[in-house]
Amino acid sequence: MKPKLREEGFRTTGQTWWKIMDDFFILINLQNSQWNTKESLSFCFNVGIGLTENLKDPNKKRATYFDLATPLREGAYLSDKRDKHKYRRDASLGYLITEKTELEDFKNELRIDFENDILPKLNRLKTLQDCLEFYRPFTFWGERLQKQVNDLKKS
Repeated sequence: MKPKLREEGFRTTGQTWWKIMDDFFILINLQNSQWNTKESLSFCFNVGIGLTENLKDPNKKRATYFDLATPLREGAYLSDKRDKHKYRRDASLGYLITEKTELEDFKNELRIDFENDILPKLNRLKTLQDCLEFYRPFTFWGERLQKQVNDLKKS
């Protein structure tokens, strides 16, 4: 996944990838479950956008999960047919790998999720207006983003 995200213009630190798009940024953060064991590993991706002006980094070049205005899980970006599959049986928990998982098959399914659903949706976000329209259906997060945009316009 790292090469694809790099190809798409994302920078990375640890388990976080971000891309600054002038007045907003796009961020993808891998979050491991605290209940992981040797037998099973689950994780999810926090995906969203934030306003560049609100970045905590004083140079406005590095984004973190805590800078997000819309911290949604990857399922919010997946089509209905991809929301649940053999590695996302309980979609609320994200992805699950067990000792029986065929890793190449898993990587292929993850690649499909990102290349066919998640990244195309993120790549359509070219302007702040695109972001406002995309996140409006996610009521709380859409309203939060709109408030942050309005607050910036006032200052």
